Amino acid sequence: MTRPRAAPAGVPIAEAAARTGLSIDALRYYERDGLLLRPVPRSATGHRRYSAADLRWVELLTRLRATGMPIRDMRRYAALVRAGAGNEAERLELMRAHRRLVLDRLAEVTEHLGAIEHKIGVYEDALAEAAEARRAASA
Repeated sequence: MTRPRAAPAGVPIAEAAARTGLSIDALRYYERDGLLLRPVPRSATGHRRYSAADLRWVELLTRLRATGMPIRDMRRYAALVRAGAGNEAERLELMRAHRRLVLDRLAEVTEHLGAIEHKIGVYEDALAEAAEARRAASA
């Protein structure tokens, strides 16, 4: 009597895409472009199976990309992590450099937001003054 095979660990690519917010094509691109830490394991039928660790790594990549890290830097970071211990100083410098860029962008966006807030105040004041003038005229 043969024993039933255990289901392969991990989730299929469609579920990984849903969990990470990326498209299936983006996940395949990340894999092809050397951004993942290891080849994604496959089931007996050849379908990709993403582990919890794979999904956490993809989430980090997504955050790095969303904050403007270039793909080449993401690729470099992944290569450093794959290489293992001994290159932490390089990883740290890469992250610090990216943090500097993100903070610069954040300061710029904050400045732009200040200008937007000012304009909102101008329009709110103008509308309040117009409403007050209408009330005074009708009194």
